[in-house]
Amino acid sequence: MKGVLITGAGGFIGGYAVKEFLREGWRVFGLVHRNVPSSLEETMAGRAPLTLVKGDVTDRGQLHAVMERVTREHGAPLDAIVHAAGRASDVGRRSAFRKANFESVQHLVELTTEFDVCRFVFVSTTDVYGLLDHNGEREEDLPYFASLNNPYPYYKIAAEKWIRKSLPPDRYSIIRPAQVWGAGDTTLTPRFISFLKKSPWIIHFGRRRGTNRWPLAHVKNVAAALYLGATAAEAAGQAFTVSDKELTTIDEFYRIVGAAAFPEKRFRSVTLPFWMGWLFGTVTSGISNLLNSLHPIADPSLYALYAVSRNLDFSNGRFREFMAAAGRKIVTREEGLRELESALAEAGR
Repeated sequence: MKGVLITGAGGFIGGYAVKEFLREGWRVFGLVHRNVPSSLEETMAGRAPLTLVKGDVTDRGQLHAVMERVTREHGAPLDAIVHAAGRASDVGRRSAFRKANFESVQHLVELTTEFDVCRFVFVSTTDVYGLLDHNGEREEDLPYFASLNNPYPYYKIAAEKWIRKSLPPDRYSIIRPAQVWGAGDTTLTPRFISFLKKSPWIIHFGRRRGTNRWPLAHVKNVAAALYLGATAAEAAGQAFTVSDKELTTIDEFYRIVGAAAFPEKRFRSVTLPFWMGWLFGTVTSGISNLLNSLHPIADPSLYALYAVSRNLDFSNGRFREFMAAAGRKIVTREEGLRELESALAEAGR
């Protein structure tokens, strides 16, 4: 039985990755930082080959102890490390992003070599392409661009460069998800729901009035990409964009979430000048950064303002090719929406 260590196993992406590898017959060691979510407890109750270990990805000593333990329990070197842990936010101090999103990668890359792990799979982001206007470009046509000097993409870029420098191509794979959504989301979807709960309008900023393309990546598609990153020969040494098949505008996503969370409400769209959002976002981001908040104190933050006002439309051709070669189907928006509606209804919104 093949073995994998998945960091951030208690998180949104990491939790789905755990289920993906278990479904494929792997022995999974899930690294959690603090609390074990109920979903993983239920999985363990089903007697799946899942072992949870606690540790901090920013602490090399703890990670070394974890690798010693899981290698001993597995009885052989691991076949993969999937690094899904990190700080995913548009606000916060640079030092926090550096520790979570760069130093953790340094530690794990070193341990990949020391413990002879077959492949290291890193969860990056399409933000490494920059919050610029895009129009279907492929990965090889998009240079790194750390827009707005934001520490989130800055340290994701630094981590990708470190991986490429430190490991041979057959020992790593990098996936770059677009905006990750789905049932159980604790970041993106709740943020939109919180805004729509308070506002009678969908608010856009700037000349596009919400028509800009905003690619989504259903979490099950991301989990499938992580599995391909760990197993597919063609994914070795590659970085690839993960997004859904359907093109989505930011206004459409607002309405998708609004219809799922508040089926009885009807939302109208209004557009404000971009400078108004910029002023508000600058103040919001400044205070949130000072407090080192995980989430902005209000929306939009400056980074989020640019994110929802640009055409962030990238080609996912490489991902589609990998999925087709593996005989896998991409989860559709309709399938994801049904799951989301069911989850929100069960949670009572």
